[in-house]
Amino acid sequence: MKPCVLFNPAARSEKAAEFRKRLESLRLELELRETTSAESARNLARIAVGQGFNTVVAVGGDGTFNEVLNGVGADPKAFESVRLGILPLGTVNVFAKELGLPLDLDAALDVLRRGNERSVDLAVASFQENDRRVQRYFGQLGGAGLDSRAIELVDWESKKRFGAFAYIKAGLKAIVETQVKLTVSNGSESLTGEMVLIGNGRYYGGKVEIFPKASLTDGLLHAVVFERVHWADLVWRGWGLFTQTISRQDGVRVLRGSKLELWCDRAVPFQLEGDLVGKLPCSFEVLPQTLRMIVPWSAGRLLISVLFVAILDDPGILAVFLKNLQAPL
Repeated sequence: MKPCVLFNPAARSEKAAEFRKRLESLRLELELRETTSAESARNLARIAVGQGFNTVVAVGGDGTFNEVLNGVGADPKAFESVRLGILPLGTVNVFAKELGLPLDLDAALDVLRRGNERSVDLAVASFQENDRRVQRYFGQLGGAGLDSRAIELVDWESKKRFGAFAYIKAGLKAIVETQVKLTVSNGSESLTGEMVLIGNGRYYGGKVEIFPKASLTDGLLHAVVFERVHWADLVWRGWGLFTQTISRQDGVRVLRGSKLELWCDRAVPFQLEGDLVGKLPCSFEVLPQTLRMIVPWSAGRLLISVLFVAILDDPGILAVFLKNLQAPL
């Protein structure tokens, strides 16, 4: 069965415009379904699973992928039979970077065609909403404090005009406000600060490796806690971001666990993958190697294959090997 690809035809980025131009040539190899909103992407993903599609692909950034992920996860058993792919066309593509996916459209389509699969950890946030307990899956990142407040302040026009810099602009507005105190616990240790970032992988914001010891396959979530968030710390924190050493700075502490609880003395919002989804308190848990993702060939696997062919020194096998580079693994 062809992969089911969920795409927003009204998306306004240059990459989205390029993708639209190629729609007709892709219809023979992909089942293309148009979304109208983030919520419709979730519903279409749920429908695709019900129709028996075993590969569902999100076209867009981290927010779009999160909606598709939660549409597939409407039936948790679907993760056993359905794998997910990403064509990263969004403003921010942190999870795609974590997976090593190329941002070039042709290269990303080639990864999708080859179908190489990797099982990674899946994270889930549980929180209260309208007197009921809600679960929301995510692949890469959660956060609260200055981080979620900045997202609250970002508007669509700024995001369209400035891209990722719109979040920096919003962060500068948020940092002069009175900050809240947040507490995160792994059950045996607790830390308190004015911003808490929770990572399943290493990256934050696309390029910053703020969780350097994190891995998508370690069965742990990593919380980075900023004890104080103040405009006077901007230069020092900025240097830490530039040098990838921010998690080792004074006033920044790290907590790890397979389950983390995050709370505040008020119902402040928290974000997942760059979108606000609920309010604290919230528990975060990792489901080890539950999520099946389509990813590029690993360098190690490719090297082993090349060495194997070289040792055999058989032109026939070499031809088969080269042919298989273009086929699903």
